[in-house]
Amino acid sequence: MLDMSWGEVMLIGGVALIVIGPKDLPKALRTLGQITTKVRRMAGEFQSQFNEAIREAELEEVRRDVEGVKRTVDAARPSFNPVDTIRNEIRTAVEGRAGGPSAAKDSAKDATGDVGSFDVPRPTPEQQTAQMHGAAAPSAAAAETSPTIPDSKPETGPTP
Repeated sequence: MLDMSWGEVMLIGGVALIVIGPKDLPKALRTLGQITTKVRRMAGEFQSQFNEAIREAELEEVRRDVEGVKRTVDAARPSFNPVDTIRNEIRTAVEGRAGGPSAAKDSAKDATGDVGSFDVPRPTPEQQTAQMHGAAAPSAAAAETSPTIPDSKPETGPTP
């Protein structure tokens, strides 16, 4: 009760009894009680309206955040279509294989223009045979100029 002790309340009551008088004191206390009730009711209404305004502000903020996320998703939806992306990748891969080695090399290029693993030269059958029998493989320049290995001996089989 407004941080007053019983002694202070008794002192205020005694002063009110002397000032107002014993005849009008019950009316004054009733009026004081009604005013206190009205003040408490107004304070409660103010507090509830204030809390409601805070909730509405928070809800409005959350609503704006949700709408922002929704707009972001709607904006990203046309550009992100995983089914079309996969379909295009498969179509490119199939067309690349059907087009032959040059198409495969073209499809192997990435965004930087580098060529992927399709550019690795494969050894010719003669080079493979020479490697299997332990002969030194000719250089790439020699392999390009002549289709056969100049110093190779005819194969007779393994020697005992």
